[in-house]
Amino acid sequence: MRGNWATWSIKHKQVIYFFAVLLTVMGIFSYFTLGRQEDPDFAVKQMVISAAWPGATAKQMEMQVTDKIEKIAQTVPDVDYITSYSRPGVCVVNVFLKETLSTAESKLRWQEVRNLVSDGKNTLPAGLYGPYYNDHFDDVFGNVYAITSDSYSYEDMRKEASLIKDKFVLIPDVKKVELLGVQPEKIYIQLDNAKLAKLGMSIDQLASVIQAETSVTPTAMKQGAEQNIYLRLTGLPDTVKNIENLPLSGNGRTLRLGDVATIKRDYADPPEPKMYFNGKPAIGIAISMIDGGNNLQLGSNLANEVKELQKTLPLGFELHQVLNQPQVVKNAISEFTKSLVEAILIVLVVSLMTLGRQSGYVISICIPLVLMCSMVGMYLWGIDLHKISLGSLIVSLGMLVDDAVVVVEMIETKINEGWDRLKACSFAFESSAKPLLTGTMITCISFMPIAFAKSNVGDYAGSLFIVISVTLMSSWLIASTVAPALAHAWLKAPQIPSENKENPAAQATKENATSREAEQHALSETGTSAEATRKNPLYEKGFYKVFRKILNWSLAHRITVVLGTLAIFAASLLLSQTLKQEFFPASVRPELLVELNLPEGSSLKASDAAAKKLTDLVMQEEGVASISTYVGKSSPRFVLVIDPVLPRDNYAQLVVVAKDTDSRNHLEKRIKTLVEEQMPNVQSYSRSIPLGPPTPYPVMIRVSAPTDQEVKLAAEKLKQIMLANKNVTLIRYDWMEKAPSVKVELDDDKLRQMGLTRKAVSSALFAEINGYSISQYYEGDQAIDLVFRLEPRDHSKISDLGMLSIPTAKGAVPLNQVAHLSYENEDGMIWRRNLQPTITVNAGITEGSTGNDVSRNIMVEVKKNRQSFPASVTIEEDGPAEKSANALVSILAPVPAMLVIMLVLLMLMLKDIKKLFVVICTAPLGIIGVILGLFLFNTPLGIMAEIGALALIGTIIRNATVLVDQIDQHLAQGMTPLHAVKESVVVRFRPIMLTALTTVLGLIPMFPNDFWRGLAIAIACGLMLATSITLIFMPTLYCMVFNIKNEEEA
Repeated sequence: MRGNWATWSIKHKQVIYFFAVLLTVMGIFSYFTLGRQEDPDFAVKQMVISAAWPGATAKQMEMQVTDKIEKIAQTVPDVDYITSYSRPGVCVVNVFLKETLSTAESKLRWQEVRNLVSDGKNTLPAGLYGPYYNDHFDDVFGNVYAITSDSYSYEDMRKEASLIKDKFVLIPDVKKVELLGVQPEKIYIQLDNAKLAKLGMSIDQLASVIQAETSVTPTAMKQGAEQNIYLRLTGLPDTVKNIENLPLSGNGRTLRLGDVATIKRDYADPPEPKMYFNGKPAIGIAISMIDGGNNLQLGSNLANEVKELQKTLPLGFELHQVLNQPQVVKNAISEFTKSLVEAILIVLVVSLMTLGRQSGYVISICIPLVLMCSMVGMYLWGIDLHKISLGSLIVSLGMLVDDAVVVVEMIETKINEGWDRLKACSFAFESSAKPLLTGTMITCISFMPIAFAKSNVGDYAGSLFIVISVTLMSSWLIASTVAPALAHAWLKAPQIPSENKENPAAQATKENATSREAEQHALSETGTSAEATRKNPLYEKGFYKVFRKILNWSLAHRITVVLGTLAIFAASLLLSQTLKQEFFPASVRPELLVELNLPEGSSLKASDAAAKKLTDLVMQEEGVASISTYVGKSSPRFVLVIDPVLPRDNYAQLVVVAKDTDSRNHLEKRIKTLVEEQMPNVQSYSRSIPLGPPTPYPVMIRVSAPTDQEVKLAAEKLKQIMLANKNVTLIRYDWMEKAPSVKVELDDDKLRQMGLTRKAVSSALFAEINGYSISQYYEGDQAIDLVFRLEPRDHSKISDLGMLSIPTAKGAVPLNQVAHLSYENEDGMIWRRNLQPTITVNAGITEGSTGNDVSRNIMVEVKKNRQSFPASVTIEEDGPAEKSANALVSILAPVPAMLVIMLVLLMLMLKDIKKLFVVICTAPLGIIGVILGLFLFNTPLGIMAEIGALALIGTIIRNATVLVDQIDQHLAQGMTPLHAVKESVVVRFRPIMLTALTTVLGLIPMFPNDFWRGLAIAIACGLMLATSITLIFMPTLYCMVFNIKNEEEA
């Protein structure tokens, strides 16, 4: 490298100290400025297109609406796959883009989808509502509050919640506030069919009259010479009483609406999705944070606002905190900060113990300086403090001292050999700067695949590469400048007899006289000769004597060592087959998501009753902190890694907040027992919050076929295969059940006799059973629907339905006089994927097993029984197994580019193809320790462990590069080849083992962390074992490649 940075730094200490202090101040500022989040942001590349066609069956929705929208969406470039489900009167189409697309490109594609579907709207049925589009899935409502009351109504709670919402919106960092569980009010106009018949009006005519009298209609504006004057009509009904006084004319008579109808204000019937808190009806207030906001500050601001609200809250209302993400983030950051401090202390203690007090002090200054550089880098790159960035700091902590340890250790060694401090510092830079820079760059590059992985995993964990790269490159810069300056000031030569001491002035004069020589001749000084190395007593006693014997034996038995290493490597690959596999580990968050699925066709009221029953049962269990219950839909996305469930009547969800993780695990088992014993008709599934991209079930296997019948038969066969697996605890189809329906066959002849049409019968049935909105009533900021319906009756039996009244000009007639009614079952839901009917068979798993392992075993059995399935049927892994495989492919995709860059850097450094071969051969040795470590710690092989294994390659190559460079230095000093190899291994033994030790010990605080355990174990165990093997295997292979004979003895 041009110039000697160490010498320059020593001569300009004031400059170095200034920038060190400046970096410290900037780092502290950056730390307190960075946003605080639980998870990093990543784009969910999904759009939901929904549409409604009242009265249509699920099959009609599929054929007339879903199929057409899917075919249009398929023409959009970069669409990965499309899923959809069709229900009676409703369809939802999910369009997923390829994960390789950027956020900006995704927005363009979503606009294309909107334009194309809108252009094709003329091909969709008349009377269709929609299509409606939603591609905003990045809002995380991490703070949820609930208003409850024992004495006030839903509407009163809504009004109070609205007032609170208006105050929350004004708080800094708040992005959006939404109300949950609101039960809208409606004004029902209920009319008896007999009275309607006497009035001589059809349902549609009466609805038109009411609509005309209650609608806001445009009037006129008179333009004057100087001002405009608006004409306003008065008399719009503003109370229920005024609605009753609306005039109606029929059969030559004029009546009030109240004379023929009952007008009442009530909540929507059937109800809208509901929310409960600890079993009480509630209105939820969900709050999301702006991108890059500070979660901790938001939590503090919300807490202060709630404290003030509690003082003014009307008596009878209670305001509860349902979900508190700032507290979760605070706990997570505290946990990571504690781990970081522990790791720093471990590294400092190891440095002090192994390098001595003076050298340890130098290292102790370098560590916080590098961390401050990391904070500044995170600030510049816009990376917040979250589990990935904080974990990256801890992962890199053990590595960040490596460069400083090597430099300081070399300076100390040379000073102990009698060199003056300036010459020792100059030599340390000249001899180690280039190999350390190359090694550091290679270590950074080894994390490159995760940054350039074109997938959700890459988006989620991509900051790992940036944070570690900034940290390690900063560590090299600090080791090349600050460390020599501090070492020159603090490291002292060993005590010598007083008569040989020079006075300080003479010593300073001597150092100044030799400073220029140090830069030019450091590498050629006699202190670096073989004799100087031999004279160092450290290398001739204690452990070094034992190590020399082992090294000599290895070099004398080269083939045995190489074949033995290859055998151990092969054995580790065989051992890897026994490892468990998983996508991401389970979370340590206290929430437990409990999903309830009632039989297809179940009403919202039935789901409400089931959810209330389970809530009451769970509230009696120990370890429950709170329960929020959602009926008809799921909770909002309160964590980035969970997908909300779209509304449906037969669904409910409980979010059980346990007091701790042990309580959560106990409650998960207990809830399963409660549902099996007391709610046999309900399918229940409980899961903790996942880490990493969302997956609703641990085992998901997808079955597709050309027809509905084929896919159902294939799914049933697959279910039997899955039931045979002892690790499967629950099996659920996403669709299979049929929903009950009543078929109304109209008699055309009788319709003509009664003067009826099919539309008139349909309108009468809809008005009596459901009712429909005809206008709106305005009150303050509310628009309340006016719903026209006939007097409701009990229609629980088919015979009751036959008695429904159909108004005619001659009076009301029962439905069974003009139609034949019969029960039948129809598809309540039809799922498709890429235009084909598809059923996903979901399963829970036993404790101790992993979803990926169970899925893999099931797919093995499926392949054995493939002949029993029709050739047109496809069976594929879904959920965690598929995401894990796709993520691994995306991570491995940049590996060739990574290897090319590594090879180029190594070739520029080594300038010899044989040396390059020797260094590259050491890289796979890390796999031995990775697999053995995961096996011994009973840790599954997941995405984080795979990332750790890739990262390990760079660290191992770095050590090998430094070792080869040391051999070159010794050869340049005149050593014989065999002697150079031996002495280089001995000289580099302590710094290599010390850097490995600091890395391993620095990772120990990560072992208890579920998210980082796999990566920490992979790097720690892999590095420790690989380093030990490398110190024997690499010199042996080097001697074989360069044909160095054993007889050559220095």
